[in-house]
Amino acid sequence: VMDKIERQVKRYKEKLLNRHKNSEGSRGVLQYAPAATTQAGEAVDKALPKIIKTKRFALKPMLPDEAVMQMELLHKDFFVFTNAADNKVNVIYRRRDGDIGLIEPIA
Repeated sequence: VMDKIERQVKRYKEKLLNRHKNSEGSRGVLQYAPAATTQAGEAVDKALPKIIKTKRFALKPMLPDEAVMQMELLHKDFFVFTNAADNKVNVIYRRRDGDIGLIEPIA
């Protein structure tokens, strides 16, 4: 059983490495570190994503309709903004079906 798990982990790691080597701009994206153990207590390497870029910007208070227009003008799939109605951070995003979604915090 352990041999089978080790082979599966090895194939999975190779698949991740090959997929990311073949995609553009993927250099240095994945970092490997022991993160899990098997039932026998042996360490299993797991791919951990690494933050490679940080953007900082001021959130302008606006209504969701304005945020949709900004997202469209910027040709983005999502837009983070402060909702002028409640001063909470919201996210507008384009759904796979082409419609628009709104993420807003409960508390």
